[in-house]
Amino acid sequence: MTPDLEKVLIPSEDIQLKVRELGAEVTRDYAGERPLLVCILRGGVVFLGDLMRAVDLPCEIDFMDISSYGAGTSSSGVVRILKDLEEDITGRHVLIVEDIVDTGLTLSYLTRALLARKPASLEVCSLLTKPSRRKVEINVKYLGFEVPDEFVVGYGLDYAGAYRNLPDIGVLKPEVIGGGAQA
Repeated sequence: MTPDLEKVLIPSEDIQLKVRELGAEVTRDYAGERPLLVCILRGGVVFLGDLMRAVDLPCEIDFMDISSYGAGTSSSGVVRILKDLEEDITGRHVLIVEDIVDTGLTLSYLTRALLARKPASLEVCSLLTKPSRRKVEINVKYLGFEVPDEFVVGYGLDYAGAYRNLPDIGVLKPEVIGGGAQA
C-alpha cells in the first residue's frame, strides 16, 4: 500500500474476480455478436484491458476522451469531448466501458450523444459507482462495485494524473488532496 493511501477499499484480487464475472456476463449477453467496447479515457483503460481479455467473443475497441472535471476534483457538469470515436457505430452493439459513475452527468450526456448515432444497442459497463453523488439516474447494465463518497484512486483512477498504476482501489489521505475533496 502506498503511503498516500488512507485505506484499501477493494483489493486487486477482488477486482480481478469481479472483472472475470463481468466478462462472463458480457460474453453471455452478446453471444453471436461482435460488440464494440468503447473505453472512456483515461481512467477506463486498465479496466478495459482486463475486461476485454475476460470476454470470450470477437470484439473491437475504440476510445473517447471526455472531460467534465477540469482542474478540480469534482465534476463541473460541463462536458467536453476531447477525442471522439474512430468507428462508425451505426447498427453496432456498443458497450461503454467506464471506470466510475459519479454524478451521472457525463455519462448521461455521452449516452444521449451516442444514441443519436443509431447503434443497434448501447449499454454501460462500469467498474465502480458512487450512488450517493448521483444527480441523474443512469442505467448501468454491468456493474462492479459500489463505493462510498470518498476520493478513490488506483486501477486506472487518478488524482492529478498519479496513482492509476496501483493494483488496488483505495482512498487517498485527506492531506494528499487538500482535505475532503470528492471524485
